[in-house]
Amino acid sequence: MDARVSELFGSGNGHSSGSQGVASNVKPGNAFGMGIAPKKAAKSKKAKARSFRNFKPSNNTPYLPPEAEEGNIEYKLKLVNPTQYRFEHLATQMKWRLQEGRGEAVYQIGVEDNGMLVGLSEEDMRASLKTLHRLAEKVGADITVLREREVDYDSDVPRKIAEVLIRKVPDDQQFLDLRVAVLGNVDSGKSTLLGVLTQGELDNGRGRARLNLFRHLHEIQTGRTSSISFEILGFNSKGEVVNYSESRTAEEICESASKMITFIDLAGHHKYLKTTIFGLTSYCPDFAMLVVSANTGIAGTTREHLGLAMALKVPIFIVISKVDLCTRATVERTVRQLERVLKQPGCNKVPMVVGSTDDAVTAAQQFAQSPNITPIFTLSSVSGESLDLLKVFFNIIPPLSNSKEQEELMQQLTEFQVDEIYTVPEVGTVVGGTLYSGICREGDNLVVGPTDSGQFHKLTVGSIQRNRSGCRVLRAGQAATLALGNFDRSLLRKGMVMVSPEMDPTICWMFEAEIVLLFHAKTFHKGFQVTVHIGNVRQTATVEAVYGKEELRTGEKAVVRFRFIKHPEYLKVGAKVLFREGVTKGIGHVTKLQPIAQYQPSQSEDEEA
Repeated sequence: MDARVSELFGSGNGHSSGSQGVASNVKPGNAFGMGIAPKKAAKSKKAKARSFRNFKPSNNTPYLPPEAEEGNIEYKLKLVNPTQYRFEHLATQMKWRLQEGRGEAVYQIGVEDNGMLVGLSEEDMRASLKTLHRLAEKVGADITVLREREVDYDSDVPRKIAEVLIRKVPDDQQFLDLRVAVLGNVDSGKSTLLGVLTQGELDNGRGRARLNLFRHLHEIQTGRTSSISFEILGFNSKGEVVNYSESRTAEEICESASKMITFIDLAGHHKYLKTTIFGLTSYCPDFAMLVVSANTGIAGTTREHLGLAMALKVPIFIVISKVDLCTRATVERTVRQLERVLKQPGCNKVPMVVGSTDDAVTAAQQFAQSPNITPIFTLSSVSGESLDLLKVFFNIIPPLSNSKEQEELMQQLTEFQVDEIYTVPEVGTVVGGTLYSGICREGDNLVVGPTDSGQFHKLTVGSIQRNRSGCRVLRAGQAATLALGNFDRSLLRKGMVMVSPEMDPTICWMFEAEIVLLFHAKTFHKGFQVTVHIGNVRQTATVEAVYGKEELRTGEKAVVRFRFIKHPEYLKVGAKVLFREGVTKGIGHVTKLQPIAQYQPSQSEDEEA
């Protein structure tokens, strides 16, 4: 394992400079974050009370970072026969940790509050796990021992530490939902891997597993994904996989899962690049999974997809597929090739090859703490080799936002981004997308727009579905489809927003952005036309002005004013901008908007009133 990734259960001394470097990137309060924070008053007493008489810390005593007050990680030295009062206090503490991790918490048993790995005897460890089980039952959760490890230092009696995952049993469909965008070159095995994970059956080597994922006849005929499709993989409160092998419908998976991974299957072929970019910018994925074929290595759009994910600051991990087709030496060559690319100055990533369950647990926690860590899995969808390691990784990986950020977003006004529009028989118009902020309920009155003339139309939300099962309330950050009844579909388009009428949304034809030109064959100047991607907005824009320079060349920075050519759009200052035209590519962020007017109801609504 890489020196910078030697972590709690990693070998050697926890005080290695690399380990500290990783910990220092962690913000206190992040899920699985082990940043240093002030201790709770209640804990300082118990820290003094539990001085360990027989234990003398030696020079090679391993340490974890001190326990953070916020976040979902709790250190416990031992939990042997607590009094009733203490038991109630521990249960309250567990509820707090679960709330911080949005339904998930990790307990390190046999660890002091200052991070010292003391360890427990076999008997004490059994009693502590039993108490933990009782606590979990009381708060409506299940426990899974992720791993146990002996702590070896100068001691006659073997001492163990244990890492335990505690996950709430879902109530009222409030499962934890993580979105993973699947990237990679054409024919690297993306759809096949998703088919194997979600259907629970291995592939036959000729792509049978991916057939259920395709949405169009031409995709089945060519074997190439051209549209964005969604697949779900669930984990129950005990950490067991819930997929279509036991459940017949998506509703059944949602009912029994505490944690849901939604895979966004994107297109690998260069011809469908605009669809892939739209999937990455619009669906706000938490993570990106880059699939690389072991026999072809880094080829085609692989580098481009890696660059896109990094430009949009989406944490990325890598899966090397098709290892059953090649020799061990070929697989190792592909791994080395990837490591070289990841360590380049532009990437500055720390590759971490996952070879055991222990590595998978460490990778999941480190990946969430430090954006530089890039886990690499080598697996086969045909033989099933190392597929379990990927499942362990998905089971443990925490959400990036903590409960506090989620609460703040939910208190804002409602804003739903429209990504897909359908007409469903006997239901009417249906829109799919992501709730960016606020809360959306059945029967809510919202306004949708902007139209070509910059206006908004009133509408009422009918029913809501998440992952193909009914849902009453939609919270910020969740993706769903909303039924709008007999609302005229021709008034809707991708890139619109549905907002609360009180929001007073800013819409503009022109905006300014600070950009970096990643690649351009000649020079970039006034009058140039590019396709701009900003969140769910995708439209051609003209360069109106380049401030401070006549023209831009590859690698140069500038503030540029763009003007949309078809219709005005709803934008926000600070939003990430990605633009392309042929081989021209650039990234940046919106710095200034030029709003055309404030919100106006359409004339037809005035007449109705």
